[in-house]
Amino acid sequence: MLDERARNDLGRIASLQVPATNGSLPLSSVADIELGSRPNHIDRVDRRRSETIEAELVGLTIGQAEALVANPPSIKSLPQTITRRPAGDSEHLQELFNGFALAISSGVVLLLFVLALLFNGFIQPITIMTALPLSIGGAFGLLAMTGASLSMPALIGVLMLMGVAAKNSILLVEYAIAARRDAGMEREAALIDAARKRARPIVMTTLAMGAGMLPIALGIGADAESRAPMAIAVIGGLISSTALSLVYVPAVFCAMDDIEAWLARKLGRLLGGTKQAEGRVGR
Repeated sequence: MLDERARNDLGRIASLQVPATNGSLPLSSVADIELGSRPNHIDRVDRRRSETIEAELVGLTIGQAEALVANPPSIKSLPQTITRRPAGDSEHLQELFNGFALAISSGVVLLLFVLALLFNGFIQPITIMTALPLSIGGAFGLLAMTGASLSMPALIGVLMLMGVAAKNSILLVEYAIAARRDAGMEREAALIDAARKRARPIVMTTLAMGAGMLPIALGIGADAESRAPMAIAVIGGLISSTALSLVYVPAVFCAMDDIEAWLARKLGRLLGGTKQAEGRVGR
């Protein structure tokens, strides 16, 4: 190593000898010598140079911080050779949402197949599944109204709502089908009777879950602040799904029943024509 006093002497550095094919050469013959500032170390991620900027979040959620970081014009007009990628808590949040989307889609598919086995078809299970957006919309709506963050507890509350909303729809649809099959009632009369008799257990379930979640939503109790988004999501989803299921699900039931009858007529004609053609060929 050079002496510290010689490290700023450009003439001394330029005269340093470097090995060559035939002996040695001064460094100035193969390099330009100048003073400048460079990083003392280089970090790489996936073999690309990386610079990490960290900040302490005070009174901000990760999503709000990400939105603020993405807004400056310098970030929006980055050169093509420079990209911004989340890391740390932002990366974990992204992985969380990806896992939640996979859990939601898997749960919907499994629920559809279970209902198809229960009702021996896919038409009326679709009626039951249409109640899920009602609960999810109410959950996100109340979260936005109260200013609560969309965190892991809130996502857990949305998953809980899927089961409750599906259960309410199953009560209505199953009773209406049983009334038409066993009592011989007309479709509209069966739906009105199902809504009247199943409204009580649906409302009781909503009131019980809402009352249980209310103290957490108000921030009462230990560690209630971190669990408050879950309670708010559950309460909002329960209110919307209960208020709309008794009106929305019967309407969808009528539409799907008409589609089922139309498909039965079309398939019956197709199969009937096929059997007649086979009979003529046999004769």
